[in-house]
Amino acid sequence: MIEVLRAGLLSSVQDQGRRGHAAIGVGRAGAMDADAAKLANWLAGNEADAAVIEITLSGPALRFACAATVALCGAEAELRLDGERIAGWRPQAVAAGSVLDCGGLRRGARLYLAVAGGIAVAPVLGSRSVDINAALGPCEGRALRAGDRLPLAAEDGLRLRRTPAWSLAPALWFDPDPQRRLRLLPGAHYAELEPEAQQALQTAAFRIAPESNRVGLRLQGAALRLSRPLELVSAGVTRGTVQLPPGGQPIMLAAEHPTTGGYPRIAHLIEADQSRLGQYRPGDSLRLRLVGTDEAEALRVRRAQALARVHHYIEQKLLEIRCGA
Repeated sequence: MIEVLRAGLLSSVQDQGRRGHAAIGVGRAGAMDADAAKLANWLAGNEADAAVIEITLSGPALRFACAATVALCGAEAELRLDGERIAGWRPQAVAAGSVLDCGGLRRGARLYLAVAGGIAVAPVLGSRSVDINAALGPCEGRALRAGDRLPLAAEDGLRLRRTPAWSLAPALWFDPDPQRRLRLLPGAHYAELEPEAQQALQTAAFRIAPESNRVGLRLQGAALRLSRPLELVSAGVTRGTVQLPPGGQPIMLAAEHPTTGGYPRIAHLIEADQSRLGQYRPGDSLRLRLVGTDEAEALRVRRAQALARVHHYIEQKLLEIRCGA
């Protein structure tokens, strides 16, 4: 059992999302940085889809009622276990009664806490993800509060006698550098943009608006205009869809996006860059560029292969721990 002593700014239980219900208007939700959540789970000896705690901007303080193995991946943060600094990106032994304190996140927006065995909240529609905007999921469909108690399913999880010295290299998986552009595929209505707007989409610097959240990131910058008015009916949208409201400031949809939308769909974030989107903070600068489908697919495959390699590496290291090497 984990007791929430301090909830932080916005902490919630997430997994890889609620699949297969878009036809009835239920979105996927899930971790904003899905890769960081997977890596934390693998380091804790879990399957990739186990429930984790997603920590946003300012972290919680958590008391562990029993000994556990945890892992934290994602944004840089000051992490303390019973007052002593600890590092992320590796398995970490936690004694019964210990308090894990996650301070403010210094670079990046989200940090993921995995616990060996997973967080055993009851799934809703096949997922343990909390959809905060829709008030759907475990924990009454809301963010964590002080006093909450989260059950653990750690009986068959990884147990550490001591914390290993090795860790993953964060730079390979966590890159919040605003100078490295997010890559887009042209959307259904990209050709309807004015030529100047098409150019601005790839050359202008945008800023993440304060109103951004898990539903979508609002981009402030050059106003993008259509070459003619469009009368559209609502159509399916997904995570990464870039919509253009009448004011000309794009919205890039995120984990809790609606399942349909009526704004022009001018672009779509490629799959390989989806997790990077989850690490942008309000006020951050963001730059974009268009790629073709062949490049987008090659980048997706390259990312998937890199994740498979690191998963194999982690499995080998955890096997050594289990065998007492």
